Amino acid sequence: MNRRFSLAILLFIVLVVVYSAINYTNSYIYLNVRLPRLLLTILVGMILSGTGSVFQILLNNPLAEPYILGVSSGAALGSIIAGLVGAYIFSPLFGFMGALLSIVIVWALSSRGGYLDKTKLLFSGIIIGMFISAIISFLMYIFQKDVGLILQVLMGNLGHIFNKTEWYIFLFSFAISIFFLVYLYSQSNALNILTTGDDAAQSIGVDVKKLRLKVFIVGSILTGVSVAYAGIIGFIGLIIPHFVRLLVNADQKKVFPLSVIYGASFLMLCDLLAFNLTVIELPVGIITSFIGCPVFIYLLLIRKK
Repeated sequence: MNRRFSLAILLFIVLVVVYSAINYTNSYIYLNVRLPRLLLTILVGMILSGTGSVFQILLNNPLAEPYILGVSSGAALGSIIAGLVGAYIFSPLFGFMGALLSIVIVWALSSRGGYLDKTKLLFSGIIIGMFISAIISFLMYIFQKDVGLILQVLMGNLGHIFNKTEWYIFLFSFAISIFFLVYLYSQSNALNILTTGDDAAQSIGVDVKKLRLKVFIVGSILTGVSVAYAGIIGFIGLIIPHFVRLLVNADQKKVFPLSVIYGASFLMLCDLLAFNLTVIELPVGIITSFIGCPVFIYLLLIRKK
């Protein structure tokens, strides 16, 4: 584990150096444009891969990912509305509010008497996500001149330009997100026990209802932060935890930190390709999907052997 962790850290550092060095012009542009983008890329990669590893245990579903609970759609809708009304500076705030609204609705639909039903949670998230997607499609039809803005959110965009106020808000969001990621890691032992089944975990002393609720809320808030700032970037929360579980056993105390590091590294690599592959910058969500889809198929084929 130590060797694998060291290799993951080394890869992460190398990518940070390459990311910072490519197309470097001067320190002013680096500090005001490239550094914020680098930090956003690292944060989003960490959030999506870390919460992906947690949600797969929470829902007992290997296909679960952060976007499956409808929170991403709510955050995307909020960011889109902010852009359509011209309140670009408040896009992250609107996105976060949309995510919170989705959390409340999904939570209300899937809980009964304080118990969070994981099956209802999954279906509620899918249905709410589909409904919000219909609203977004309606907005695309009505505001056809702003389709480019909407597609930026739906395809993922790490090129957010921060003004001074936004930069401070983002740094605060970054710190809070790291705190929440550390919290999810602290629940690794309980999540490991949860894989044995609800009844077995309850008999050992794990409060299954409380654990599911807390992890769901924290993971959803993190997903909301990611989408509010960067839009929807697929496959990271799905393939990275699967890839990590091929390297180590299913112990969440090992899977989570490696997922976080490899998730940040993978998104940095994809973003490097996004703005260097062609003359125009591609949405990073396209790159993650192009890479993620065949990689996931390959991982499925390996698991069958």
